[in-house]
Amino acid sequence: MKWIGNRISFNETKERTTIVIEPQRNGLVNSLMGAWLAMWYVIGVATLVYSMDHIYTEKEQVIVWVFAVFWVYYAVRVTRSYLWLMFGKELIKIDEVGMHYKRSIRKFGKSTLYLFGNIQELQFDVPEESSVQRVWESSPWINGGERFTFSYFGKNVKFGRKLEEKDCKLLYTLVSKRIQERKKK
Repeated sequence: MKWIGNRISFNETKERTTIVIEPQRNGLVNSLMGAWLAMWYVIGVATLVYSMDHIYTEKEQVIVWVFAVFWVYYAVRVTRSYLWLMFGKELIKIDEVGMHYKRSIRKFGKSTLYLFGNIQELQFDVPEESSVQRVWESSPWINGGERFTFSYFGKNVKFGRKLEEKDCKLLYTLVSKRIQERKKK
């Protein structure tokens, strides 16, 4: 296993190149996010238990339903982000057939094959340091921030979550070089 940057590793054989992009690991942020998530679940369960034992007026029912929808939305969103931070990774496999991409949490995730002949305009874009987009994407509960895009049958495919510019340049060089090499075979 060879490393380029702090979060990107790759392994090469004659048949394929496998690239692994790990999310940013920060123990303090992960601990705080886990504590916040646990507190959020406790609030939801306590509200649910109280709701089962109480009779509400029509207006109170609307308020409880609005709260429940809000609570579920953030419970799902933050749980997915937390699981991504703790156990997630992006996997890219380049072989003779094409480029396989998988966004996984542990071993769960779907691998998608992109044939070389249909991959167009591989590029990366890193937002400026002081931009609103950069600040927004630096939040741990935001899963986005894909830096790489390419066009595949008219659809934009994105990968490379929250990579720094240096890592993007190194990964771009590696991926584009391997695609060109594999296309020729």
